[in-house]
This record gives sequence, structure tokens and C-alpha cells, in this order.
Amino acid sequence: MNVLAIDTCLGAVSVAARWRDASGDWHMREAYEERSIGHAERLMPMIAEVMGAAGLRFEDLDRIAVTVGPGTFTGVRAGVAAARGLALATGLPVVGATSLAVMAQRAEALVNRAGRLLAVAVDARRGMIYFQAFPNDLAAAGPAALFAPGDAARQIGGREAIVVGSGAAVVVEAVREAGGQAEAALPDLQPHAASLVLMAPGLTPTEPLMPLYLRPPDARPQDDKSLPRATP
Repeated sequence: MNVLAIDTCLGAVSVAARWRDASGDWHMREAYEERSIGHAERLMPMIAEVMGAAGLRFEDLDRIAVTVGPGTFTGVRAGVAAARGLALATGLPVVGATSLAVMAQRAEALVNRAGRLLAVAVDARRGMIYFQAFPNDLAAAGPAALFAPGDAARQIGGREAIVVGSGAAVVVEAVREAGGQAEAALPDLQPHAASLVLMAPGLTPTEPLMPLYLRPPDARPQDDKSLPRATP
């Protein structure tokens, strides 16, 4: 299955294409840039660069994959909007995965979980954590959720765990305070489209594709009562 995968959810922008050539061999091209702003502006040029380097046309693809969140409001929105637009223009099915599941897929290749529960914890600010737990089979993951560190620790319970991501240290601290065993690792881990592109064949196409924000945006429009008024 030939797939184009994109991610803009957190602190990076990435694109990956994976395809099988006429002889049956698999190939991948990818691009990854860590950045805090400018996800939307960089995404479409990066897609063009990866597709060009791969020598692929959109008609060569079988599906498009995207991380649907959680993450920054603008980042999640940029990726999902791009995937929706490409699917509409090409007629390709689109599949989505949580940013945390893609991070878990990447972590599997970077850490030795040694039979432990794998959990992904990302700092969501304001004392909260984006959290998702993964048993031995990543496909059997619990849902992604927004928790305080103590509540995330309770999701781990008495199981021995390895926790990755920018929020791992505070979750591990809460686990240990509760008498559990956990290890923090990979604090700088980000989602990567190269991991998502490997997951994509096993995902179910989603219609309509919806972003997973888990919390309202920080910026809200002012209501009429809060607007300044001219003095007569």
C-alpha cells in the first residue's frame, strides 16, 4: 500500500511517503523539521519536496494518513485541514492516528520496554498532561486523554511502566509517590510521519476526519460585553 503521511501536531512538521516499486521492493522518503511556529506554511512545500524526491504522483498513492491530535490547536488544525483537502482533491481515503500513538510507535524502536507498559505523556501546560497508555499490542491502546499528572499515574496503576514524552518526568514522579515503578525516557520525543506511514495500512479510513483537541483553544473571541465602547 502506497501512503503519504503528515504530522503537524506538536513541536515538529514531518512528511513521509512509502511505496512499493514494480519489482516489489519497498521505499521511503521523509522530511522532518522541529519548529514551534509556521507548521501550516511549511507543510505543503514539504509534501511537494517529499513527493518529488520519491518520484510519486498522487494517483500513485492508495491513502493519506495524518495525526489528528492532541497537540497545539493551530498545529492539529493545519494537518487535518491539509489531509482533508488532499483527500477531496484526489479522492483518496484518509486515515488518522493520535499524535501519542505515533510517538509510541517511534518509541518502540528507541527504548527497551522489556514487557513494561508503554505510556506517552506530553506536557499540555497549565499543569495538565496529554496521556495515552499502550500495552504490549499497540493496537490495544486506551484512549488519548487530558489528565493531571496524578490522574495519569492512576491510569498506569500497579503496572511497571516506561513513560516517554515531555510530560514523562512528572507522571513518573506521581507513579513513584503512589508506590509504583516507572521510568521516564525520551523527553524530547515528537511524532514523526515516518512512524505514521508504517502504521497507516492497518488503520481504518475515517469519514469525516475530525481533529482531536481534548481542550478548547487558549484564544477565544470576545463577547460584546467585553468590547470597548466609545463614550458619547
